[in-house]
Amino acid sequence: VRRGFLLLEMVPALAVFGMAATGFAVALHRMASVAALAQSEMRITRILDSALDETLSLPTLEEGVTNSTVAETGIKLDTTIEVLDKMENQDGQFLQEMYRIEIKARWFENSAWQERAVETWRYGRMYQP
Repeated sequence: VRRGFLLLEMVPALAVFGMAATGFAVALHRMASVAALAQSEMRITRILDSALDETLSLPTLEEGVTNSTVAETGIKLDTTIEVLDKMENQDGQFLQEMYRIEIKARWFENSAWQERAVETWRYGRMYQP
């Protein structure tokens, strides 16, 4: 009758357990990295959406570039507003006072500068009587 494990049986069992534990630790590290990236992407998306909503709600649009920095984040925003001169509708009629609005966000992360942008169009007299 055997009453225990031999040393020869314990060594392979510990090796298998060590490989499984290492794989689990690597998987947890990768999951944490992906979660941090997703959180960063959501933060940038919220900031860009907020800046775009703020620009879209302006009563009058003026051509030009505006630079700003989001407080406490170090994210730099460049807002570009330009008139679209040659925009046509389906019937071939030129649309007057259409503006292109683009907002670029730049920030330093993971030892490199990152950049994302959003863009939309708006009719210039949208909020005027």
